[in-house]
Amino acid sequence: MIVALLLALSVASWVPARWRSSDPNSLEIVGETPVNCLLLEREHWSEKFAAQAAKRDIATLGVIRPGGDAAAQAREAMARKLSGIVLEGDFEEGLTARVRDSLTGAQAVLIELRPRWALRWDQGAPVVGTYQGLWPGIQIQKDGAAKAAPTGGPWIDTNSGFLRFLRAAVDAPIWIAYDPPPKSVITQERYLQAIADAAINGARWIVSLDADFERRLLERQERALATWRLMGTYLRYFEEHRDWVAGRPHGRLALIQDADSGALLSGSILDMVAVKHTPVRAVPRWKLSPGALEGARMAVNVDPESLSPEQKEVLRAFTRSGGTLLSGPPGWRFPATARDQITLAKEDVERLDEIWRGVNSLVGRSNLGVRLFNVASMLSNLLETPGGQVVLHLVNYSGYPVEHVTAHFLGRYKKARLYSPEAPPRELELYDVEGATAVDIPEVRVCATVVLE
Repeated sequence: MIVALLLALSVASWVPARWRSSDPNSLEIVGETPVNCLLLEREHWSEKFAAQAAKRDIATLGVIRPGGDAAAQAREAMARKLSGIVLEGDFEEGLTARVRDSLTGAQAVLIELRPRWALRWDQGAPVVGTYQGLWPGIQIQKDGAAKAAPTGGPWIDTNSGFLRFLRAAVDAPIWIAYDPPPKSVITQERYLQAIADAAINGARWIVSLDADFERRLLERQERALATWRLMGTYLRYFEEHRDWVAGRPHGRLALIQDADSGALLSGSILDMVAVKHTPVRAVPRWKLSPGALEGARMAVNVDPESLSPEQKEVLRAFTRSGGTLLSGPPGWRFPATARDQITLAKEDVERLDEIWRGVNSLVGRSNLGVRLFNVASMLSNLLETPGGQVVLHLVNYSGYPVEHVTAHFLGRYKKARLYSPEAPPRELELYDVEGATAVDIPEVRVCATVVLE
């Protein structure tokens, strides 16, 4: 029991990355960042590499994919002295148990990267992870223009809505994998955005490099090393401030949803709300309770037909206490989606239009925690730490610094400080606006955090 507890505590601090080398000397490159857990493909399983990694307190995990004898491969990985196994893919039911049985007696970690639809909400897993991440960034169409969002601004591909729901559903560490798009030029800024897109929503991205960058990095070319070190700076920033990304949502809007009503899809209602920079808390349907709605002023119930009588009574009590409730139209059901679908199709977005317009009308210009200005190319997340600080995260996907961002925080605050991975902290001047406290943020390069007290 004590060994299992210590192992769980260790896994909770792992910062994962894919590593396509078995050269022990390459661990010097890893050591320049907080990365301390390497996912290795079978051709890179090496006892010598694993031993040298262990000396540096770096875990090594052997990746096993569908199609072979997973239990035999797991035993092979243990023979090479790896720290554990990652089952990545859509495996048949019961295989995880067989692989776990094959590891009996070994102090090894078993992590699953499942399809989104197959994620489990039990609390026994050391990590809840998926390989079906979406590479984040502003979507550019064939004519070179940015795809428009429902708000009229550029549409940002993001895992935010999905991860916020997952964060509300589970307590375990969350890993999400997404690889650089093939045949694309991956700039330094896009790698930093990929780190921040997961981190501000309480997850860890499994760092993955495009083949050209990976080659130049392993050759220790200076420009590649400089980008790698900057990625390390961003990873370290979020690791050193885990309380900022593990806090509870601070907004006054609650969105009740589950897997059957689009919570596992990117681009669904939760993302449509988030892209308006409206602070929103995801409430998994099975966790709906008076406590889950505490502090909320408005609530959106995407699929009212799925609620039990007890859950419907929770919402009636919410409205009796002065809360505003928006429910999906009577008889409305979320569009059926394919099992491996991770984003909404265009026709599905159109079918959600009625609910979206209702949410937009409900929220209007209300300040439900914070209102932001000059943030068309950004996403944000407003959280409250266990210590009572209010934290606003901003991620800029434009590829260039954005200046003169303004934030109106609901309530009164005495102190505000601006943090970013690439600059020292600085105090921000507070000033009053109607019913809120305002701050001006001079610049957001890729990501920035405002901490209020």
